[in-house]
Amino acid sequence: QVHLVESGGGLVQAGGSLRLSCATSISFFSRYTMGWYRQAPGKQRELVAAITSGCGPNYADSVKGRFTISRDNAKDTVYLQMNSLKPEDTAVYYCTAKYACGPNDWGQGTQVTVSS
Repeated sequence: QVHLVESGGGLVQAGGSLRLSCATSISFFSRYTMGWYRQAPGKQRELVAAITSGCGPNYADSVKGRFTISRDNAKDTVYLQMNSLKPEDTAVYYCTAKYACGPNDWGQGTQVTVSS
């Protein structure tokens, strides 16, 4: 069973930065596609960024140039560095893990609030 634990969320002023971490219990972690989704109040959950070992990362257009996803396969951990944060980035951020064509496993989420 995949266990994902996000951390690093919080309250930050617009223009500030946060770094989210997702620690996992995944065996063969490097074989998984890891991702970050977010859901703002009243909005649908959306993909923010995803990364597969050996492939380049993918980003939502709204975060390109501001957010960076990375992974440490030795620590079974994925990160999301968020810079130049905007109020519209306020959401609950979820870590996901996906093996091959299987479904996503989800973390419990971490709240990010950006004040104007």
